[in-house]
Amino acid sequence: MQKLAILLVMLLVLVGVSYAAYSPVSQWWQTRNVPKWRLAEVEEGNIVAVRNSTGEVKPVLQISIGSFVSGPIDELYVEFNDEVKKGQLLARIDPRIYEANAVRDLATLLIRLADIERVKAQHQRAINNENRAMALQAEDPAFISQAQIDQVHFDRVALEAEIQVAEASVAQASASLDNSLLNLEYTEIVSPVDGVVIDRKIDPGQTLAAQFQTPELFIVAPDLRKKMHVHASVDEADIGLIKRAQASKLPVTFTVDAYPDELFTGEIEEIRLSSTTTQNVVTYPVIVAAPNPDLKLLPGMTASLSFEVDRRSKVPKIPNAALRYFPDSHLVREADKALLEGKLEEQAPADAGEVQEIGLSAQERADARQSRNTRHVWVADGLKLRAVEVVTGLSDSRFTELVSGELKVGDKLVTGIEPPKAWGG
Repeated sequence: MQKLAILLVMLLVLVGVSYAAYSPVSQWWQTRNVPKWRLAEVEEGNIVAVRNSTGEVKPVLQISIGSFVSGPIDELYVEFNDEVKKGQLLARIDPRIYEANAVRDLATLLIRLADIERVKAQHQRAINNENRAMALQAEDPAFISQAQIDQVHFDRVALEAEIQVAEASVAQASASLDNSLLNLEYTEIVSPVDGVVIDRKIDPGQTLAAQFQTPELFIVAPDLRKKMHVHASVDEADIGLIKRAQASKLPVTFTVDAYPDELFTGEIEEIRLSSTTTQNVVTYPVIVAAPNPDLKLLPGMTASLSFEVDRRSKVPKIPNAALRYFPDSHLVREADKALLEGKLEEQAPADAGEVQEIGLSAQERADARQSRNTRHVWVADGLKLRAVEVVTGLSDSRFTELVSGELKVGDKLVTGIEPPKAWGG
């Protein structure tokens, strides 16, 4: 009987000790199993929104230099990449045929000039004959007949007409000579501008045939050191932002593969209206002007551009990772579980939103897009997570502007769960 009482007392003591230890043990176990949150702070700083694109570097102007006359290339005076001045001789076409034509036309002109002197002499003789005939008739009508008077008169008139014909022949011969001299001048190919020879399409001895179309001999790009153009294709969804950026004179930055560590800066010079449609994607050409004092930007280079479309200075900003994080429902408070059950459509991913917009009216689509600025982030609240509603603004690759919400700079936001460490690590 005494042993039974001792055993019963020991059992009661064990139960009491177990009951007293249950609450601390249970709390310790819950605390031990709370995930270790990956946290990020709400910061204050600048946000720069950009739109990316690719483009091709081209000269501001490319002048094709051709030949107006035909013939074999006699000499070349420039090569690729040579810098040339306006009026500088680039090449010469064999001039012998054109020199012979000029000599021939000069001889023809001299003949025509001599002919006009001959006709003028005959005309003067006819004037003298007419004057003598008129004097004889005035002295005595019987000395000369009226038929003779008519003969000398119309001889003079005919020779006046021959003078006009001779003068026209002189003008014709002079024009032919001018034409031959111009063709001779065209045998010398000169640069119309200061620039750089970026292409040469002829070789010495090559024969040009300019009868049907003007052959292209050189391509000269002026002002390569002053400015280059980058021709970019921008999606129609971004062209409104690009127009506002142009009006605000926001900069454009870009890189090229030749200098991957160097950042080039330009500005939007023109947004062209000639759209291009490729596989139902509409793009517009945007011309970016950039200085090129060191000739690092060469025609044909591929540029990766970032158009700055908006900027915020010294604003609170939320890490994008916090906006992208969606916890499992067992990690959040009961009051916030509805947020994870699809009751707030604005928390849906962007690609899902595009699908959900199918079938909506234009007004509904506009309202839905505006409501996407209302988002939720998560903060640790004891053993669970609590949702905080925020209104977002401008975004860049890492942060999004905090327009309003129950957050302040320095607050910790949950961006994920730290992976468990290996045993003994």
